Amino acid sequence: MSSERLDCVIERELALEFARVTEAAALASARWWGRGDKNAADDAAVRAMRAMFDTINIEGTVVIGEGEMDEAPMLYIGEKVGRGKHIQVDVAVDPLEGTNLVAKGLMGAIAVLAVAPRGCLLHAPDMYMEKIAAGPAAVGKISLDASVAENVKAVAQSLDKGINDLTVVVLDRPRHSEIIKELRRLGVRIKLISDGDVSPAVATAIPGSGVDMVLGIGGAPEGVLAAAALRCLGGEFQGRLWPEDEQDRERARKLGIDDLNRILTMEDLVKGEDVIFAATGVTDGDFLKGVRFYGNIATTHTVVMRKASGTVRFIEAQHRVDRKTKYVLV
Repeated sequence: MSSERLDCVIERELALEFARVTEAAALASARWWGRGDKNAADDAAVRAMRAMFDTINIEGTVVIGEGEMDEAPMLYIGEKVGRGKHIQVDVAVDPLEGTNLVAKGLMGAIAVLAVAPRGCLLHAPDMYMEKIAAGPAAVGKISLDASVAENVKAVAQSLDKGINDLTVVVLDRPRHSEIIKELRRLGVRIKLISDGDVSPAVATAIPGSGVDMVLGIGGAPEGVLAAAALRCLGGEFQGRLWPEDEQDRERARKLGIDDLNRILTMEDLVKGEDVIFAATGVTDGDFLKGVRFYGNIATTHTVVMRKASGTVRFIEAQHRVDRKTKYVLV
């Protein structure tokens, strides 16, 4: 199938179908808001997302998912999803990015996926990645090789903002103590988050989100998802694998990454133009509202975007939950 034909099929028939996939996962997991059971919330999202994938006309292979085949019952790496045989795609998923956020009733949880033609998404290992993300104005002006101060000044200048008006999101972890200390010395507004760095990375390229940059070390698979969204939005993302032990280093070598100081660019992480990203809010976040229930009605807020066309859609939907099956929330 030619890339031109694949573009047409994905644009006209599939982009909105992927929104239905993340909607299903969000609706299912949102029932567990604040109930203190992150595993149940994640399980609900996984089951709903997996069931909805089987209604879509793709031959998908999960390249980023819930873990290896012996670690996850479904949406495991290498699993086939979809009911088609002709549109071959790689699929990256996080059915519930922010399981702890849902369990504790906190902001920022999303159901998220990215889809691209076979071989176009980095099969990122389950390890850490050093990351920097910013919006379109900062493209070509930031680098993981630059200092925190240099990157902050570059983003502030690109946005025509004072440094004191810049908002940087950082995961609240001991490993980020020096980054946080430097940001505070510079006078930057800092938003510390407990979990879930995909949503704020995407938010850097959403006007009015209030997020200007993301810095720090988080999961490598989540880095690929963030890069997919920022490719669609014209933003900037760089990553560098951050192994903790020899096992992680071996995982990197299997990807062909022998130089662990190498910066992974957007094109390394997500190749080509035919990329689709979708996310639905589970709890309220920087640019997506969470699921709300009103008796038999539930509302969702979703973004779906496609690199090739540059289209970004925000979808607010009402769902009659009494007409849904247990897992397939159509």
